[in-house]
Amino acid sequence: MNPVRIVIFAKAPVAGLAKTRLIPALGAQGAADLARRMLDHTLAQALAAEVGPVELCVTPSPGDVAWQNVVVAKSVAWSDQGDGNLGERMARAVQRVTGAGESLLLIGTDCPALDAAVLRSAASSLQQFDATLVPTADGGYVLLGLNGFHASLFEGIEWSTGSVAAETRRRMARLGWNVRDNPTVHDIDDPADLEWLPEGWPGAFRNQEPANAA
Repeated sequence: MNPVRIVIFAKAPVAGLAKTRLIPALGAQGAADLARRMLDHTLAQALAAEVGPVELCVTPSPGDVAWQNVVVAKSVAWSDQGDGNLGERMARAVQRVTGAGESLLLIGTDCPALDAAVLRSAASSLQQFDATLVPTADGGYVLLGLNGFHASLFEGIEWSTGSVAAETRRRMARLGWNVRDNPTVHDIDDPADLEWLPEGWPGAFRNQEPANAA
């Protein structure tokens, strides 16, 4: 079995840049604070899973001032997403990692339900499956696990729509890949999604009334 690398796609948790769809409920700084909380949670769970190396693949680039106050474990590697749309950036990361002889779990930071147990299960499934997906209730996915690269999984997909997971499955089927589908989870994109935050998280992020974003 190939070693499994967890690659976390992340945007800098900066007010006005991160989680902008949550600004009507949380305000710009509140949305950024939640983005930072979810980033920290994702990193902690990825390290706790202990399935292999953990990499933080970011935008803007790691040297940007936006990351100056973000401190992560020394064992976490940093990389740059680079230019292009989401599909192009994901494709580069997947091609780089699988080309180096590793399998990968490509994840975002928007899903607190994506914990160490889910990550371990997904990594284990790559011993028997070509790919694994953790779909979301809105039709996307929060985890894409792959043993290899194919450009068709990333080209011409309407990202941030309800067809992403289904279209990705269709393309994998055309490739003849066997795919493990995992239980559906909720990610945190819009104000209505805040109800899916864990009960133990700060109350400031939960049950919000609309805030004045001006």
